Amino acid sequence: MKTRITELLNIEHPIIQGGMHFVGLAEMAAAVSNAGGLGIITGLTQGTPEKLAAEIARCQEMTDKPIGVNMTFLPTLTPPDYPALFKVIIDSGVKVVETAGNNPAQYLPMLKEADVKVIHKCTAVRHALKAQSIGCDAVSVDGFECGGHPGEDDIPNFILLPRAAEELEIPFVASGGMADARSLVGALSMGAEGINMGTRFIATKEAPVHENVKQAILNASELDTRLVMRPLRNTERVLNNPAVERLLQKEKDLGSDLKFEDIIDEVAGIYPKVMIEGEPEAGAWSCGMVAGLINDIPTCKELIDQIMKESEEIITNRLSGFLKN
Repeated sequence: MKTRITELLNIEHPIIQGGMHFVGLAEMAAAVSNAGGLGIITGLTQGTPEKLAAEIARCQEMTDKPIGVNMTFLPTLTPPDYPALFKVIIDSGVKVVETAGNNPAQYLPMLKEADVKVIHKCTAVRHALKAQSIGCDAVSVDGFECGGHPGEDDIPNFILLPRAAEELEIPFVASGGMADARSLVGALSMGAEGINMGTRFIATKEAPVHENVKQAILNASELDTRLVMRPLRNTERVLNNPAVERLLQKEKDLGSDLKFEDIIDEVAGIYPKVMIEGEPEAGAWSCGMVAGLINDIPTCKELIDQIMKESEEIITNRLSGFLKN
């Protein structure tokens, strides 16, 4: 399948693995790229230029296909050395960067000079238009369904994607609720050039996370996520568990007096406990509503091959069948 995204990123299939904390490691990215999609290493999981350089090199030993690096700009008391991290990406020969969070404008000149393609994650059309105006090559349009940070507008993809198609000139991929061939064909029909999958890729054999995490996703339905940190205007969609319930009760009890420090036990330093140590109830961790569509743990190649095979069947059989006399 050829789309503007496959041509822009030099990949076989229009499927991108989103950057995920303590999930987007070399094994994950290489498996997706080897299967014809675009695998992405999560830069802030590494944290330092030296560790990121080593992780990129480790991934490049596992695949000769294109890979990307996610760089998320987060408000923090001790921000990482972003210029040095971007320099590592460029020096390592990586040609795709996925940015998220704040405006990446100050880093675009160095990336453009190195011919690195930039995909910026957006939760609103106005943000996507801003990304286009500053020179991003593509955007990932994240609907309200997505795991992680869905923004504050609460617009689902059935509205957000067609609106993006009406406004944007650069290509975009759909993120949030993406899991299978139906997701891909639906996204393409609404103007997207591909899909970005996060939660779905956690439930694969190569995902470098504890088996308990994969089983938690399999056991979850579309009703089992919650939105936390809304009062702080830093909304995150997470898988529900007792720690999340405690967090939500704190939000309710404290109301407008809530501060980040009040919920630090439920959100800070959680990912190593969850992803590595296998304690999915340790705190709040990102998970999309798409968990309700995930019922197995295939390899990345099996997953991507199935998506592409069934997409062709949907387009050539089911959809074209509606046009027959």
